[in-house]
Amino acid sequence: MELIADAMLAAGAFGAAVYCYVLSRRLARFATLETGMGGAIAVLSAQVDDLTRALGRAQETAASSGAQLADLTRRAEAAAARLEVLVASLHDLPEPDAADADTGDRRMRFVRRRGTRAEGGE
Repeated sequence: MELIADAMLAAGAFGAAVYCYVLSRRLARFATLETGMGGAIAVLSAQVDDLTRALGRAQETAASSGAQLADLTRRAEAAAARLEVLVASLHDLPEPDAADADTGDRRMRFVRRRGTRAEGGE
């Protein structure tokens, strides 16, 4: 009986050894950097690094764009306030009289003329 138990124990140990050998070969192929999952993991890791850098640049750009937009909004609000004051001051002007109607049709005109170019090659 002991002999059968020893034989079964030896067979189990041999089977476990074969299983471990096959498993180590598969794991070695799995972890190969060039062709196996190791290569895929390395490529994905590089892509994650690139995306992290791109995300950082995008966040910096968005922050600067937000600051520029806030500045432009502030300037636009200031200009709108000045325009409101100007429009309100126009309401304070007196209405033109009938005597001023004749001169109201006449408008001053400004004419700009370009200077003549010097002759001789241009």
